[in-house]
Amino acid sequence: MGLLTIGAFAKASRLSPKALRLYDELGLLTPARVDPVTGYRLYAPDQLDQARLVAWLRRLGMPLARIQHVCALDAGPAGQEVRAFWAQVEADTAARRDLATFLIDHLSRKDAVMSPTAKSLGIRYAALSDRGLVRESNQDTAYAGSRLLAVADGCGSQGAPAGAAAIDAFKHLETDSIPAGNLLDVLEDVVERAKQAVHDVAGTGPASEGTGTTLTAMLWTGSQLALVHIGDSRVYLLRGGELFQITHDHTMVQSMVDEGRLSPDEAASHPQRSLLVRALGPGTDTGPDMRLHDAQGEDRYLLCSDGLSTVVPAQEIHRALSEISEPEQAVRELIALANASGGPDNVSCVVADVVELVATNERSRTEEDRT
Repeated sequence: MGLLTIGAFAKASRLSPKALRLYDELGLLTPARVDPVTGYRLYAPDQLDQARLVAWLRRLGMPLARIQHVCALDAGPAGQEVRAFWAQVEADTAARRDLATFLIDHLSRKDAVMSPTAKSLGIRYAALSDRGLVRESNQDTAYAGSRLLAVADGCGSQGAPAGAAAIDAFKHLETDSIPAGNLLDVLEDVVERAKQAVHDVAGTGPASEGTGTTLTAMLWTGSQLALVHIGDSRVYLLRGGELFQITHDHTMVQSMVDEGRLSPDEAASHPQRSLLVRALGPGTDTGPDMRLHDAQGEDRYLLCSDGLSTVVPAQEIHRALSEISEPEQAVRELIALANASGGPDNVSCVVADVVELVATNERSRTEEDRT
């Protein structure tokens, strides 16, 4: 078979002549020959496979620059690149889905103002941070209040003040009255405050390089918990006897797991498992994950830095949260477990229980009657 005209090649490859001309200009799909007199592009039949691959990758939504990279690879590496691209698409889609759920829920709410005292549910909580057994200082910060629960794990020369500053930016939410319909806007504003606070702590010059912090915070609205998360600190939920991790680590190793390049078991022992791809700090533009969780009576939430999650197995965390009823005792036990495993890092924990306020008040009155 001889060379194909651009029209015949477009029909066979299911690409338009306009697209073929663009791909030629970009060097993505160069014609086998260009007629020197007419300027007509002519294509060889054996170029059809590459043209069809380009068409399929475009249908996936892959950018042209990345398609050019994929087309230059052998089949195996090309497949890995497509897998990595699709893992990122799914992660981005999940983030947008969370945002859509957030918006739908709050646009549908009837409450005019969040008020924890007007709800039948409340939280009881405890927070504790420990230096561990190896580090010379503690760069973690843990905070728990009647509305705000938060853990930050600082890094760099100013890591400790950076983490503390990020959490301090949220503390006004403890007392401010927040219209329910404006919750997303409020959270975005406070995240910007936290970013600026970390930038102010880091300053400029060589000392600012590497300074940053993770931030995992939950805002109690009276019936829900609004989550703000960036980095590799975690939130676990104990519900109905089962333990769920409800945050996604923003680390290089977790990205490799998402892309299918590492198994979870391999990731757990990977030497770069703490290398962050998202954090608050100079030179980072990515925002945190944000979502809502409907609270149920008897839920228990754990916020922790990676000083716990990387050294204490999930089953031990589950056991401690299940067997110890008081939040203060639970955080002490979790930190003791981390130190018993060598305490290689700072460790911070916040435990919060969702309780029925009416039931709590009735128990108090019963105890008063007995006395």
